[in-house]
Amino acid sequence: MRGVNKVILIGNLGRDPDVQFLEGNIAVAKFSLATTETFKDRAGKLISQTEWHTVVLWRGLAELAQKYLHKGSLVYIEGRLRTRSWEDKEGNKKFATEVVGDNLVMLDKRMDLNNSESAIHHSNTGSSTGDNFPNMEIPPQMNDAADDLPF
Repeated sequence: MRGVNKVILIGNLGRDPDVQFLEGNIAVAKFSLATTETFKDRAGKLISQTEWHTVVLWRGLAELAQKYLHKGSLVYIEGRLRTRSWEDKEGNKKFATEVVGDNLVMLDKRMDLNNSESAIHHSNTGSSTGDNFPNMEIPPQMNDAADDLPF
């Protein structure tokens, strides 16, 4: 049986994307993404727990991130986990686990010509890059997500 390596995140950027261009003018963007879960403890007190993820986007998605995303942007990321290892200057082995994004949906409120909210979907696979979904509903709890940022 084959394995499955699938990650789906909805969260806010912790900083502006850092975009670099590699040999052959290949763009790569890297940014931190905060996902926050809120729950009540046994005493009924509301508890928020934030996880930070490192997201890496390649090529066209990296260029879109550079152009449209900024600290606090609300995004849906779909991709896979990748763990890298290297040795630092002192010879210590270091590890980093990152989410390599294959799909990106910008969930920030945008106003289109009909004055309705929309989301924009982009993908490294397939022909959906740049498609608009003006009738896509954003759940009410996501509209206020930027107000709960831990920074």
